[in-house]
Amino acid sequence: MSDDYIDINRQAWNQKLESHLESEFYNLKDFMAGASSLNEIELGLLGDLNAKSLLHLQCHFGQDTLSLARMGAKTTGVDLSDAAIATAHNLNKELGLNSRFIACDLYSLEEHLDEQFDRVFSSYGTIGWLPDVDRWAQIVARYLKAGGEFIFAEFHPVLWMYDSQFQKIEYPYFNRERIEEIESGTYADKEANIEYKTISWNHNLAEVISALIKAGLKLEIFQEFDYSPYACFANLVEVEKGKYQIKGLEGKMPMVYALKMSKASK
Repeated sequence: MSDDYIDINRQAWNQKLESHLESEFYNLKDFMAGASSLNEIELGLLGDLNAKSLLHLQCHFGQDTLSLARMGAKTTGVDLSDAAIATAHNLNKELGLNSRFIACDLYSLEEHLDEQFDRVFSSYGTIGWLPDVDRWAQIVARYLKAGGEFIFAEFHPVLWMYDSQFQKIEYPYFNRERIEEIESGTYADKEANIEYKTISWNHNLAEVISALIKAGLKLEIFQEFDYSPYACFANLVEVEKGKYQIKGLEGKMPMVYALKMSKASK
């Protein structure tokens, strides 16, 4: 499989960064003043993090990683975008926290990190950037301590079947082929004056859960939600504070799924 997607997607995320830092979506001002960037979906699964070691995969510029550190976790964040990780380092220093950040392609993480963690965490718009879910699941399992837990919240694969306006089915539910697109703006700032290429993949539920089980993890909790905690799609309505559904399809389709999986104790 060609690795050209790595550089293409790194460039895309580097281009997005400035508009994300300035956006109301990420609300960096309130975050720096103490607001958490985490949602009730993942908070309900993470549990007590005090003194726990936690690896955050595909962390963007580190808001969630640093929010987890504020909860008492000893956190390490990893992301493909070197620009985002540079920002994460700066935020960590400014906030006086002790998080660690690593810039690398996820599949090459073992070249940069050799330890295990009490928790591995990943959330919202992450695995679609990865071609091979089996390799991803093996990485998750490799970095969990015996008895450790993987917490994962992700947009539901049914969403990715639709065109950007949710008017028609455009893509297969199953992982048939890579999806190449030229995009403008970003989910955080649709008016951002940037254009970039992305390469992504759709991963259905069975593919994701089966890969994690095959990697040796046990499914403890699986949840589906009929809302998104983020206003990051087109044609959304806010049905409750912080809960968004697709206009015309309110309550009729899944928008997020979440799971907790565990690694057996020795």
